Amino acid sequence: MKSKVLAALVAIMAVGATCAFAANPFVDVPSDSWAYKSVVELADAGIIQGVDGQYFQGNRNITRYEAAEMVAKAMAHMDKASVEQRALINKLADEYADELNNLGVRVSALENRVGNVKLTGDARIKYAHQSSYKDADGNTVEGKKNDASWMYRVRIRANAQVNDRTKVTYGITTGDRSFASNGSASEENNPYTDIAKVDYNFGGNNWNLSVGRTDAYHLGGDRAYGYNYGDIFDRAELKYQNDKFAATAGYGKFKTDGSDTSFGKVTGYNAYKDADGNEVDAISDVKTAYGELEGFFGGGRAAGSAVGVYYNNFTRADGTNGTVVKDKKGTTADKFGADDLWGAYVSANLGKWNALANYEHISFVDGVKNINKDDNADVWIGRLTYGKAGFATSKSWDAWVEYINAEDGAFIGGNSTSWRFSKDMDNIESWGVGADYTLAKNAMFQVMQSFGTNKKDGKGDDPEEQTRAQFVFVF
Repeated sequence: MKSKVLAALVAIMAVGATCAFAANPFVDVPSDSWAYKSVVELADAGIIQGVDGQYFQGNRNITRYEAAEMVAKAMAHMDKASVEQRALINKLADEYADELNNLGVRVSALENRVGNVKLTGDARIKYAHQSSYKDADGNTVEGKKNDASWMYRVRIRANAQVNDRTKVTYGITTGDRSFASNGSASEENNPYTDIAKVDYNFGGNNWNLSVGRTDAYHLGGDRAYGYNYGDIFDRAELKYQNDKFAATAGYGKFKTDGSDTSFGKVTGYNAYKDADGNEVDAISDVKTAYGELEGFFGGGRAAGSAVGVYYNNFTRADGTNGTVVKDKKGTTADKFGADDLWGAYVSANLGKWNALANYEHISFVDGVKNINKDDNADVWIGRLTYGKAGFATSKSWDAWVEYINAEDGAFIGGNSTSWRFSKDMDNIESWGVGADYTLAKNAMFQVMQSFGTNKKDGKGDDPEEQTRAQFVFVF
């Protein structure tokens, strides 16, 4: 293995060498050796150190991790490489991507190749089951069973590095397709755009401006639980981050289709009818201005521990909020009833453990009350995880337990980042457990189960427990 890696690195050693004949760094490499110049250049560039700093030991086999270490050091000299040399380094980085990842080295040379278009994607088969139950009015809330429990989704992404600072991403998705559909396959082939954005990185790589559509805006940020929203979002967002903290500000419009959403009995949260009498999801055209502040601890941003606060202000696309409207038949219907939301979270890594605590407070517009006659609602979330499953690491795994306590009106609508059915995210107290296991590189199996689920307030049955299992493959 050593000879192959060294042969490739020798070809690029104009990259790091500052002089053709530096002092001989190794006592076991004679100056008349055919490899003398190449070994000196590799050592002078800092790519190899030998054994104990004195011996090269050219006949010794090296591990893949040692080879990856050499590649990582060559990547650090990419700015001095020619186009051909960069191509060779990128090829080596591709080969040792897993080892580089485990060493904590981002393969940025592959991610940031100018003029390169990279195609990625994922496919998911999901089983999600829930029995039917009665709501407060005695109406049957349909669950998921038989064919309706089975769904699939496929997503494709194209990433183009326009220049050193500008990246364009476009993606399409099928959305969740139920096996319960009785239509032909051709009738279901209507994928839609879920990503279409441009990212511009500037200010010493600390600032990033992102404009366009993202597939998963997590209300509260990626490190928060994402209780209230985690779906398609059209926005402009400016973010500053360093190793200690991050600040984000943005403005955009929620774009969920509301296909798996029903809301509690909070006035103003139900779907309403437009001028043509069509039912409109209560959140589908809501706009929000938002801000997030995060601080990183326990080793900086890469270590993963963080504390954050966030705020969202809501308005409808027409500038109103919570306004009572009438459909063309004169029937009264209500619009979106949330005025604003703020939250806070802490996510702490403790060895192989991660503990997440998240709180959100939702204020309603004037005239909107929940089942307890309050004009606001709260949600508390706790989650404890052991281990870390990753698509790049075969046989990696994790297990977790979570607790949710959400008052009536705490869920504003749309599709949550949570694995739970959106229709049961409001007015509940519930526990959940789950596990993730990477069967092979790029293939993961996940299972989730709720238990102890109770309706917090009002009449009606407690929501039935939910079972979910899925296989996800990335490419």
